[in-house]
Amino acid sequence: MSMEQITALLGRWEGHRVGSVRRFEAGQKGPTAQVWIELAAEPNRRLTCSGCGRTVSRIHDCRLREIRDLPILEAQSHLVVFRRRVLCPHCGPKLEQLSWLDPYARVTRRLAESIARLCALLPIKHVAHYYGLHWETVKQIHKQYLQQSLGPIDLSGVTAIVIDEFAIHKGHRYATVIADPYTKRVLWVGRGRSREDIRPFFELLGPEGRRRLQVAVMDMNGAYEEEVRYQCPLAEVVYDLFHVVAKYGREVIDRVRVDQANRLRADKKARQVVKSSRWLLLRNKENLPRREDRIRLRELLAANRPLLTAYVLKDDLKHLWDYRYPKAAQRFWKQWYSRAIRSRIEPLKSFASKLKPYLHGIIAHCRWPLHTSVIEGINNKIKVIKRMAYGFRDDEYFFLRIRAAFPGIP
Repeated sequence: MSMEQITALLGRWEGHRVGSVRRFEAGQKGPTAQVWIELAAEPNRRLTCSGCGRTVSRIHDCRLREIRDLPILEAQSHLVVFRRRVLCPHCGPKLEQLSWLDPYARVTRRLAESIARLCALLPIKHVAHYYGLHWETVKQIHKQYLQQSLGPIDLSGVTAIVIDEFAIHKGHRYATVIADPYTKRVLWVGRGRSREDIRPFFELLGPEGRRRLQVAVMDMNGAYEEEVRYQCPLAEVVYDLFHVVAKYGREVIDRVRVDQANRLRADKKARQVVKSSRWLLLRNKENLPRREDRIRLRELLAANRPLLTAYVLKDDLKHLWDYRYPKAAQRFWKQWYSRAIRSRIEPLKSFASKLKPYLHGIIAHCRWPLHTSVIEGINNKIKVIKRMAYGFRDDEYFFLRIRAAFPGIP
């Protein structure tokens, strides 16, 4: 077999040919088998400047470099090559441009691409162990790959956004994710959940993009709403059903249940029934598949009027998001609000009073039937990404991985 055939079989390193090949079995030069390939530059080949891409005739200097390539024949492959710097009349001393190796890289492009593909499926630790590379080296390779493949954030044509927060560390440390509800593409991720923390997104959006934005869907986070109204006064704010009902569950259902349990201190059996009914009361009736659970719920509500009132008004409140005409929704709200105030249940009255100032964002759902289920799904996937890596120490890398996981629907 000729040397050209061997080079073609091993993978072709453009501009170089194989000089010598040596194999070391496991234990001779490391814990795993290794193949060392010495590459020699082809004579009279055209030199290209990596800075400007122009053809150059002079060589500035040469340095011997060890480059890692894809494993071959069940062994790590190491390339020994003289890396040449050309003397470019336009750029000065610059590395020679090679199609198979990035400037200053110590791994070939095909190995870097293979590492990046594996990092999308496996933790960095496993990929580093598989290739015999340092953890930080693998992370930097994947990070650079994501930066190049994703490029700068493209916010052109964005007319609607959905905003939510997710826990980034223990101890109430949060980050904010902003996505497009139509394409399900993550537009931006940033640490924190205050007005100042999300302001960089609107700066990226630019004056034209801020005028183009029509709607922002969110939970009842005052900081998000204030910044959206300040940056995009023409955009409507829409409050999501899920967050309002979840807030109702915490502030009304739970509070009424605890109050009723305390009222039944003398009757330990009845008190235990009320105390253990939290999930029965919080879950939707149609999400109770077991017949015995449905019977328990009916008996509980029949025996306790305050719990019945709070439960019924919770189900009725959800219908507010079913309306498509603002005036009809306002009429329904007035009826619901009147029933809540007349209920004589203090947690319910307090919740209704606090919800009233946010009515505009609920009524806006009639014109913009959007919700945050898209971003709730994104947050669940973010948790998986975070758990798979046992957390991230590099915010930029973490946020790049989130953007890569949600490129959007074309």
